[in-house]
Amino acid sequence: MSEYADIIVDISHENLDKSYQYSIPEKLREDAVIGAMVIVPFGKGNRFIQGYIVGISGEPKWKVDLIKPIHQIVSNALVIESQLISLAYWIKETFGATMNDALKTVIPVKKSVKQREKKTIGLAVTTEEAYKYLETFRIKNNKGRVRLLEEMLGLSKVQNGDLAEMDYELAVHKLNIARTTIRDLENLGIITTKVERLYRNPLSNTMTEKEHIILSEEQRHIADGIIKDYKAGNRKTYLIHGVTGSGKTEVYLEIISFVIGQGKKVIMLIPEIALTYQTVMRFYHRFGSRISIMNSRLSQGERYDQFLRAKNGDIDIMIGPRSALFTPFKDLGLIIMDEEHEGSYKSENPPKYHAREVAIERAKLSGASVILGSATPSLESYTKALQGEYELYSLPSRNGEGRMPKIWIEDLREELKKKNKSVFSLRLKELIQDRLDKKEQIILFINRRGYAGFVSCRSCGHVMKCPHCDVSLTAHNNGALLCHYCGHEETMPSVCPTCGSRYIAAFGTGTQKVEELVKKEFPGARVLRMDTDTTKTKDGHEKILAAFANQEADILVGTQMIVKGHDFPVVTLVGILAADLSLYASDYRAAERTYQLLVQAAGRAGRGKLPGEVVIQTYHPDHYSITAASRDDYISFYNQEMNFRELLKYPPAAHILAILTASREENKAVFAAKLLGGAAKEWADTEQAEKETVIIGPAAAVLSKANDIYRYMIYVKQSDYEWLICLKNYLEGYINFSEHFNGCSIQFDFNPMSGY
Repeated sequence: MSEYADIIVDISHENLDKSYQYSIPEKLREDAVIGAMVIVPFGKGNRFIQGYIVGISGEPKWKVDLIKPIHQIVSNALVIESQLISLAYWIKETFGATMNDALKTVIPVKKSVKQREKKTIGLAVTTEEAYKYLETFRIKNNKGRVRLLEEMLGLSKVQNGDLAEMDYELAVHKLNIARTTIRDLENLGIITTKVERLYRNPLSNTMTEKEHIILSEEQRHIADGIIKDYKAGNRKTYLIHGVTGSGKTEVYLEIISFVIGQGKKVIMLIPEIALTYQTVMRFYHRFGSRISIMNSRLSQGERYDQFLRAKNGDIDIMIGPRSALFTPFKDLGLIIMDEEHEGSYKSENPPKYHAREVAIERAKLSGASVILGSATPSLESYTKALQGEYELYSLPSRNGEGRMPKIWIEDLREELKKKNKSVFSLRLKELIQDRLDKKEQIILFINRRGYAGFVSCRSCGHVMKCPHCDVSLTAHNNGALLCHYCGHEETMPSVCPTCGSRYIAAFGTGTQKVEELVKKEFPGARVLRMDTDTTKTKDGHEKILAAFANQEADILVGTQMIVKGHDFPVVTLVGILAADLSLYASDYRAAERTYQLLVQAAGRAGRGKLPGEVVIQTYHPDHYSITAASRDDYISFYNQEMNFRELLKYPPAAHILAILTASREENKAVFAAKLLGGAAKEWADTEQAEKETVIIGPAAAVLSKANDIYRYMIYVKQSDYEWLICLKNYLEGYINFSEHFNGCSIQFDFNPMSGY
């Protein structure tokens, strides 16, 4: 049977959708794999060019006699494009996407980005010869040539040499020399033009001083263990579970220093742009200008130049969010994923990959190690560590002089009984005033993650929940309460069904409102607010964080971006205003996210010499995620949460395939969802799995209509991930060969990190 390869011949963003089909000669079939570099005939004549295989099939797309054969497969082609194309294919197969979407994710290519250059003009002849030419041009009245040569000879006298140089743009704009005049003198061999590539460097103004670190015994044990494995050629995935302030970054720096000393490169992943400033400073102090950063605030030109610098070997370390994972390092030796539990490591756009799994796959392709680090590891990672898939290390205590803070849990139901209707509990008010008097700093954290209009009683704390799915019901404008997992619906109660109170409503508050209340309650306090509104500008995060670090403000108010990874030694009080906002989001991960946020927020207090305190305000002081967070007891939380996950078949106890159907016509979205639900059930009945398959839905998505597009969901639960991939492949084939899905968009998402 004949085989054909889809080949892209130009790695540029504009051409990733365009592939050309070539036949694979029998003798080349063994080496013709996805990502292989090939030499193919292209266009008319005997022109041969380089390309990459991005797909293989047994079906010709054109007349067979018009399809040219691959000329050659380049053996041992250690080019980064081949590796990234192989990675794209793995992402396509593992997470469900088109090959084009996967390619555009992993290939950090130019997209009409103009190259920045510095051009200089220099004499190519001796001054003696130049004077002769000058005299000739004066006679011929070539004014432009005369002006340029006079300037060059004048510079030659000043520079005391024959090879005078001047800036090209200066000659054109200041001396009014035509570009054609410069080109003519160049053609005559009188001058030369030199072009130097200038990189846009987002760190060009950063000052550095070398940082000397002395590791503690616990830190040294971890660094030495990982380095020992590396020296022995053992490339593993490690999980470092270290409490906030335990010094995970110092361990990373020590291991990175060793790896780059071996001539290898390092990718350092961080979850939020807000973490970049302090992280970059630590790395810059240790490694100088051999680092670069990647984030969404960089211009298109800056992003492209950083990838080009990496490919050319001009940097050793790339720091950034999940997109930095595709940095085209040729000698990648280590990938570090800090705060590995963060949801932002999961892509919300197709392909919906998780950076953790992709990092491990890229490390396999590169012969690199992976280090995951967190004070609050994801249940997925901790489970794999317990099962031996990852190697587990622990840092159970803070490094240096820092001590774990004292944590208070304040029951907001009791505050209401005391007639305190403020967003600040009495204890929090008292402690804020105390810190202001002592000239110490305060962070007020508003836990808004996952807020989607859950309904809660302020008197007793009762939350309206789905009786089938153990998630909160979501309030809609029409007065209905909906479960967006199974479609269960109830009417909005006028009084609390538990205590009869009228104080039952959708719950929530905003950062701007809290900022106003702080200024009203503490008029002398200097207040900074950090949220999406105040950080819209390119360097918005850095300005606010730098101002707070320089103690230009007493109180920092913000959402989750202020409580992760930052180290402010004078912060001695953290107030968590509403723990319940994330606890009752309509998401099975709500308890896990609440625990993580509370521990991370509490971890900002008492990191320096001064002791810290934390106030957690909640309507549910006995909830296991809150009590475990107050004790920083991850093991207790993990064990209890895993019991729920196993009971309800949620990840990591099982896996979920989420299927979204979307259309401008609601009946089409609903019909498509019903067809896919039926096809999934049929597949499950035919392809018997070892363990039970649960199919939920179709039901309206949480965001049931957006931009006039209707959205419906199906969830499939199954313990076998490979089985779900096979189901996804089957449904893709079903979609491709059925006209019923015309006008519909279908998306697949494995183990979703956020609701739809």
